[in-house]
Amino acid sequence: MPKVFTSETQKTGEIGENIATKFLVKHGFSILDRNYTKKWGEIDIVAEKENKLYFIEVKSVTSFGGTQDVPRETYEDSRPEDNMHPWKLKRLSRTIQTYLMSNRKHEEKEWQVDLLVVFIDIKNKKSRIRILSDIIL
Repeated sequence: MPKVFTSETQKTGEIGENIATKFLVKHGFSILDRNYTKKWGEIDIVAEKENKLYFIEVKSVTSFGGTQDVPRETYEDSRPEDNMHPWKLKRLSRTIQTYLMSNRKHEEKEWQVDLLVVFIDIKNKKSRIRILSDIIL
């Protein structure tokens, strides 16, 4: 059953994940899983390219915050990746290990963790993506 997003933050996150997924497919990735969830954490996107697994965390920022527009320079200069606290990385690591153990066919593959920051301009229906590759857990 698909996840139901209710809050504005969750809806923004879903839009960002959809944009990230399209971006990845356009750049030759195969999407294996989305929103892989366990009690202790979630992996936003699991993708594969050239026999390597990519566990991708997506952070989304929108220029439309509730009822007022946020100036473009404000959200483009923001650093959502700073929200990757050590406890979040630990949870992500545990969830990745669970994924690999439950999907034995991927167990021996090389893998890495990437962070995609999606800047969404709702008003102009545009987006921009910043990639932080191979982050350390």
